[in-house]
Order: sequence, then C-alpha cells, then structure tokens
Amino acid sequence: MTKDEMKARTKKYALRVIKAVQALPENRVANVLGSQLLRSGTSVGANYRAACRAKSTADFVNKLKIVEEEGDESLFWMELLVESGITPQRKLGELMKEGDELVAIVVAAIKTTRQSN
Repeated sequence: MTKDEMKARTKKYALRVIKAVQALPENRVANVLGSQLLRSGTSVGANYRAACRAKSTADFVNKLKIVEEEGDESLFWMELLVESGITPQRKLGELMKEGDELVAIVVAAIKTTRQSN
C-alpha cells in the first residue's frame, strides 16, 4: 500500500468515525465516549499525514507510533460503546474491523522501517 493510499484510507476511516459518532444516542455517557472516539479516530489520519512529512526515519517511526496508539484507543472507545450496550455491535463491527486492519498495517510499517535501518 502506498502512502497516498494509506492517507486516503485513514481519511475515509475518520469520516466513518464522524458518522458513527453522529449516530450515537444523546445521553451523557454516549456523548463522553463519542467525544473520545471522535478525537482519537480522526487523529489517526491526521497523524499519518504528519508521519508522511517526517524529517527522518526516527521521526517517521515516532509519528507512526502515535498513529498506532490513536488507532488502538479508537478501538477501545468502540468496544466500550458496544459492551456498555450504548450501540449494537452490528453498527460498529465493520468500523472496528477497519480500525484493527489499520493498526496492523501501521505496526507492520514500524517493524519494517526499523529492520531496514
């Protein structure tokens, strides 16, 4: 996958997160969890873009680690939304699958980048 393809994929993920948060019920807990998901889910793409502008290999790896952390955090908030009964698994399942795949891609990229240096 090229950097441009990954940029597009992480942006699409962010847009899907936005739609998922907009579909949450209006209550205090959903609002708090949704805000957390919105922040972490949209930062996956923003931080990946920052990684693409890294000034060195070490900077690239460090920025990718942020992408990994934000992606994993997004999965945590989605798990809480499902496990608390706020939203059904069927509504977030595909988004969670995409989040898992993005995290796996980033982890592999970190590993490959470290091994090639």
